[in-house]
Amino acid sequence: MNVIEIKPDIYWVGVVDWAVRDFHGYVTPSGTTYNNYLILDEEITLVDTVKHDFLDVGIANIKSVVDPLKIKNIVINHIENDHMGALDRVMEIVPRDVTIYTTKRAKDGMDRFFDISKWNIITVKTGDEVKTGKYTLKFIETPMIHWPDSMMTYVQGAKLLMSQDAFGQHLASAARFDDEFIDCASLTELEDATLDYYANILMPFGTLIKAKIAEIKKMGIEIDMIAPDHGVIWRKNPELAMEMYLDMANNQANERIVIIYDTMWNSTEQMTLPIMRGIRDEGVDCRVIKLRATPMSVAIKEFWKSRGCLIGSPTLNNEVFPSIAEFMVHLLGLRPKERLMAAFGSYGWGGGAVKWLYEMFNKMKMPVVEPGIGVQYRLKPDDEKKCYEFGRNFAQQVKEYQKKFSIVSTKLCKLCK
Repeated sequence: MNVIEIKPDIYWVGVVDWAVRDFHGYVTPSGTTYNNYLILDEEITLVDTVKHDFLDVGIANIKSVVDPLKIKNIVINHIENDHMGALDRVMEIVPRDVTIYTTKRAKDGMDRFFDISKWNIITVKTGDEVKTGKYTLKFIETPMIHWPDSMMTYVQGAKLLMSQDAFGQHLASAARFDDEFIDCASLTELEDATLDYYANILMPFGTLIKAKIAEIKKMGIEIDMIAPDHGVIWRKNPELAMEMYLDMANNQANERIVIIYDTMWNSTEQMTLPIMRGIRDEGVDCRVIKLRATPMSVAIKEFWKSRGCLIGSPTLNNEVFPSIAEFMVHLLGLRPKERLMAAFGSYGWGGGAVKWLYEMFNKMKMPVVEPGIGVQYRLKPDDEKKCYEFGRNFAQQVKEYQKKFSIVSTKLCKLCK
């Protein structure tokens, strides 16, 4: 893909990875991009690099704009492999005295990847500035969004925020800007990809994200473009990107219930049908996900979009089913909040799965509807009725719980309003 000028004398020199489908365990059905940027100023500056697999393309993109020997500065916003992976090769083609600007934690981490003994590295903190000519770079530390080393770079004079992983999406496309998504279907895809990225990567850091956005606003900087390290650049709607992040950081969700389950001999699966009917008869939208037929990252996204979540599991060896256990441990690490939870499941001669799930809900400090419901072996007509009422009651509780929050619509797409 050709390089693209995103602001006067500022170029996207990244690469599009159309084929990647697994990003450190996170399923990426739409691929991704590795964005980095080149500032042609009195002091030519490269911001980030690309994943090592694409270093030849990334270097070729740089060379198509400028002789690398003219580069004076390199900014590393984040040391994860998909952003810093090609740095050692880049350092072979730039001047030996090039200056690298990064955080103290990034420098310490960089030393674990490369021999940096001969590199000129200057560590920066929030508020530090580097004048490159007509532009001035202002650095904003963003620790744990989503690594301890992370920072953003604001380009004064361009009103451009290079936001690193924040506001990104795993979305490969021929479009580089949000305003190139012109119909509601593609805009919904973009918004869904943004939410998906947040849910699977940034969910644990909502409090930090709210504080950082407030800090950025307090700094009084004007932003009319946000350029993340993955996905499209927010040229038309940077303020909506921030609004979406604040909504998510404030644990907003649609008035909807997701049923996430797995099954051994189909008994737990049979329970989902009357439960779903009960939910729908209460006028609440419902999505049903069988874990072994669905990538975990998709289940996490659907969980995050929904105010209520029902987890269903058969009992195996007096415990929960393995795929459900894996999902719950993964969810525990993401530290979700403000989702109403309940559990159901089937068992043979002894239960255990439903009890285990409520113990996990309590460990996560999630609000719950109790008791859960269990069925021995196969559903009988009376069991179907109990499952139906269980679903109706849970939907009623979700509707009541949703009143605490400002977003109650089931409409997803803000961008095409």
